[in-house]
Amino acid sequence: MNNLVKYFWTIPLLLLVACGADQQAASESKTNTVKDTPIAAAEIDQSLTLPANFTANVVAEATGRARQMAVHENGDIYVQLGKVTDDNKGMVALRDTNGDSKADEVAYFGDHPGTGMAIYDGHLYCTSPDQVFRYPLKDGQLIPEEADKVLIVGGFPKQNQHDAKSLTFDGNGHVYVNVGAPSNACMTEARTKGSPGQDPCAQLEWQAGIWQFDAKKPAQTQKKDGVRYATGIRNGMALDWNFQTNSLYAMQHGRDQFATFFPELFTDKESAESPSEEFFQIDKGDDFGWPYCYYEWREGKKLLSPEYGGDRKKTGRCANKKDPILGFPGHMAPNDLLFYTGNQFPERYKNGAFIAFHGSWNRAPEPQKGYFIVFVPFKEGQPYGDWEVFAEGFSGRELVKSPSDAKHRPMGLAQGPNGALYVSDSVKGKIWKVTYNG
Repeated sequence: MNNLVKYFWTIPLLLLVACGADQQAASESKTNTVKDTPIAAAEIDQSLTLPANFTANVVAEATGRARQMAVHENGDIYVQLGKVTDDNKGMVALRDTNGDSKADEVAYFGDHPGTGMAIYDGHLYCTSPDQVFRYPLKDGQLIPEEADKVLIVGGFPKQNQHDAKSLTFDGNGHVYVNVGAPSNACMTEARTKGSPGQDPCAQLEWQAGIWQFDAKKPAQTQKKDGVRYATGIRNGMALDWNFQTNSLYAMQHGRDQFATFFPELFTDKESAESPSEEFFQIDKGDDFGWPYCYYEWREGKKLLSPEYGGDRKKTGRCANKKDPILGFPGHMAPNDLLFYTGNQFPERYKNGAFIAFHGSWNRAPEPQKGYFIVFVPFKEGQPYGDWEVFAEGFSGRELVKSPSDAKHRPMGLAQGPNGALYVSDSVKGKIWKVTYNG
């Protein structure tokens, strides 16, 4: 109250500025006129298990093979599809017009499938397997116009494995793009027992890393304009910029088939749990060691890969590779990462990380794992305490023997303007909205 008295003379000016800002926001977001209403008990999806006082409802069903997504400041949801629809559309837009947390308008657009989706500086960014595009988002218009589509980055290598491009943005006009490795472990003969690893691995030059580009400059190419920001990352599908620490973070898919290629070193059970799915904090110039190294989460250290002479004990050249900030059990397929900045959830979730584990295939004959959303508490840019399962039940089964058995597989994460958490499903395209009601 003393501050209000001390600066009382500023109130008229502040009111004028606030009114002007409100008018501008209203003109820029005319569709955001309906507030959320409490979700009726009948609308809650009881198939998902969540912490106390959290509920989930289905925003939309069967949108297509949903990948990553973004939510606009007016509440519109944009989803990239992994496969085009029957009428050759690769993205879908969803709008809730009456505040019941269900999509009343569903519209398809675009002509390419992909993975990455984000909103930055009033534009919708999306990816195909080898390009990054953007569309301007216009006031009141749900789907962008195809004539306004602009190529931002092209020239990525054509590849048959790990070609999905995820992306994120910092606060300085840069976009970061994951370029996965086109192999399992850079073997001389791909996925062949007894084949040694290429040394040096030529794939590291233009793949297996994160590249930085100008977020606004059209018609860039990877080789001409890209900056290799970090290397030694097999496939950093889950990617997000942490504005609290002002740094990049990613989750890597660990390599496959230890027991298949090296049965003398790994049992099926050991291979199912190893190597780790690694959580990286990334600074420019970092090298995380793929394909020469892997992280053993149970021992908390990087070891030399068998293709390069490793015996589950040697560290070799891995001693100078950067360690992850956290290691998860193997083969759970982290496909999206989101640092929560909203105010709706309890304080302990603020600035912590949500991770969507899609579920993998390489734990067989052991049961599969993943198919859930994990939360990692953070403090001062580092994991703080144990990770925990936040949402599960997506697979619809207590035991998943194969990914094809799963009814749903969580894929993408997005935060809504009111702090709700959205989750996408890659099987049929169900979209959930998770809210806190405490």
